[in-house]
Amino acid sequence: MNLAEFATYDGVGLAELVAKKKISIGELAQTVLDGVEKVNPQINAVIEVYPEQAAKTENSLAEGPFHGVPLFLKDIGASQAGRRQEMGSRLCKGNVAVSDTFLTRRFVDAGFNLLGRTTCPEFAFSTATESVLNGPTRNPWDLDRSTGGSSGGSAASVAAGILPIAHATDGLGSIRIPSSNCGIVGLKPSRGRITNGPDVAETFLGMSKEFVVCRTIRDVAATLDAVSAPAPGDPFIIIQPQRPYSEEVGAPVKKLRIAFTTKPWYPFPINPEISAAVELIAKKCEEMGFIVEEASPTYDHEEMMRAATAIWAVGFDVTIENLAAKFNRPINRDTLEAVTLAFYEYARVVSTRETYWAENVFNKVRRQAGQFFQDFDLLLTPSLIQLSEPHGKYSQDATDVDPFGFFLRCNETDIFMGLFNVTGQPAISLPLCQSKSGLPIGVQFASHFGDEAGLIRLGSLFEEAMPWKDRIPPVHVSR
Repeated sequence: MNLAEFATYDGVGLAELVAKKKISIGELAQTVLDGVEKVNPQINAVIEVYPEQAAKTENSLAEGPFHGVPLFLKDIGASQAGRRQEMGSRLCKGNVAVSDTFLTRRFVDAGFNLLGRTTCPEFAFSTATESVLNGPTRNPWDLDRSTGGSSGGSAASVAAGILPIAHATDGLGSIRIPSSNCGIVGLKPSRGRITNGPDVAETFLGMSKEFVVCRTIRDVAATLDAVSAPAPGDPFIIIQPQRPYSEEVGAPVKKLRIAFTTKPWYPFPINPEISAAVELIAKKCEEMGFIVEEASPTYDHEEMMRAATAIWAVGFDVTIENLAAKFNRPINRDTLEAVTLAFYEYARVVSTRETYWAENVFNKVRRQAGQFFQDFDLLLTPSLIQLSEPHGKYSQDATDVDPFGFFLRCNETDIFMGLFNVTGQPAISLPLCQSKSGLPIGVQFASHFGDEAGLIRLGSLFEEAMPWKDRIPPVHVSR
């Protein structure tokens, strides 16, 4: 199989080829390694690959739904015992994970062949994937522009055709942001849908979730089926789906009541092409027979982001000090980027009173959003309010902002993301539009808590009505 042919398949399709013995697991892995060699020097998305995995045979991987399909892990979050995980930081250079997380085991049980790791900004704080340790990850659609963050390495790998699915995390938009910039699909699941165990309960009061980025809705559904079951000791068990998510692909969609907005929740400008794209999709929803109304939740965005800054800081000083002790390294600008160091200093002084206040802010915002969704099934927004931007704007080595200022700076493009991390609702970015210059424009749909099934049904409907599978970027394994 050559790279051009390989890139036409999604993960489910590749698994079918393996099951029918039309390609071997080793051949699949080698094809991915060839793709890395071909395009990674241009996009800088893959930190490390594991060539020995190309020697895996059909009997050496689990007989799961993705038997033999290659997968990359992001350099933070799900860890694999014995493999490096450096979290984009010089402080952690050379760090080796001592155990698998539950999610990693789920990937393995699903039959995935874990073949490498992808870039992220330092500790996944930024809306751009660039770090002092690894340099900038470049967008396959325009190498001078950002992939977005923090799962930019995974998104760029998928967009460039290196592989169909890659692990990703989302603390304030980090699955959906790079998916929008790179023209692929990114679902942030509901709080509790994917276990964070065993070493972590609910990161950042449940704001951060892990899953994947991919190119097709059926890969979203099949992967969710494979990895979303509860694990022993989880702090709570979210309501489980009535049937497999894969059965939602192509399933009928009931008459929905959909709200839409193009008005940012903070006074930032929005690119007119992006506004027009959302209005186009709203019109398309009407043509599909849905009830569409311009409406938006009301909440204090600045207050929410101040609270999020406090919650992200809680315990971060302990994490940094433990890592510094582990590697016998100082905590200074030689080991941490400027914004990260500022977060560490803030974490050392954030008070119990401040964190208590932040928890109450989150509760208030969840109630306000919950009330809004009493009247609507879905909310349609831009994924991002600016097109992919040049490298450097969201650098974590910036010295002109404090932690809150940095998060607010990131909101200049990702303003519509963080609300759904705070509420725990599922949200998906779909690559439905493009700018006049050819850059991807994602639109976001958010649904009720626990309703990933509804987003998969709607995503499948749009995938058929406005297909994106034939859009490939200038930097792609097939070119």
